[in-house]
Amino acid sequence: MKIALIIENSQAAKSSIVHESLTTVVEPLGHQVHHYGMYTPEDKASLTYVMNGLLAGILLNSGAADFVVTGCGTGMGSMLAANAMPGVLCGLIIDPTDAFLFGQINDGNAISMPYSKGFGWAAELNLQDVYTKLFTGERGLGYPKERAAIMKTNRGILNSLKSASCRDMLTVLKTVDQDLLKATIAGEKFAEYFYPNCKDEAIAAYLRELTA
Repeated sequence: MKIALIIENSQAAKSSIVHESLTTVVEPLGHQVHHYGMYTPEDKASLTYVMNGLLAGILLNSGAADFVVTGCGTGMGSMLAANAMPGVLCGLIIDPTDAFLFGQINDGNAISMPYSKGFGWAAELNLQDVYTKLFTGERGLGYPKERAAIMKTNRGILNSLKSASCRDMLTVLKTVDQDLLKATIAGEKFAEYFYPNCKDEAIAAYLRELTA
């Protein structure tokens, strides 16, 4: 699995803590982590929580990433922005129980975490425990087990509702504020990670043209 990490500007100082916690857990499981920034508060390319959501939509809908890990001060802004995108089902995750239940019940493709609120001593241990619960074992099995079938049905209904209520991602890219879009993909490693892994030629071609 290709896991994309996205950090917004207010929490960029914690980027290395989040990145190290994520890679410590998921790389031994055989997953890849592509860190799309921010890397430090001084980065020239700055991401807001709104841009986190737009970038998550680009990565997931193009197939460049299979899962997105993001967040902001409370986690709520990035979660809302991500869920505004087609094809993105993002959960607000605070602790390992949230991670387990989100994986088993909702089986979404993105999480948003608070990197300021409640982020105190030994915060990296909570991060590692969250990632362990989220990425270890099979997801979507349901909890409690006797409700697994109805939960699977409801996930399908939610996916259908999302498809009916959202435009396709290429249309989003063409109609969103183009300066916002350019800033969203201005990270120093975006091209390095995105284009070799993108599975949607139309999205890739549009972004290449935009930044040419």
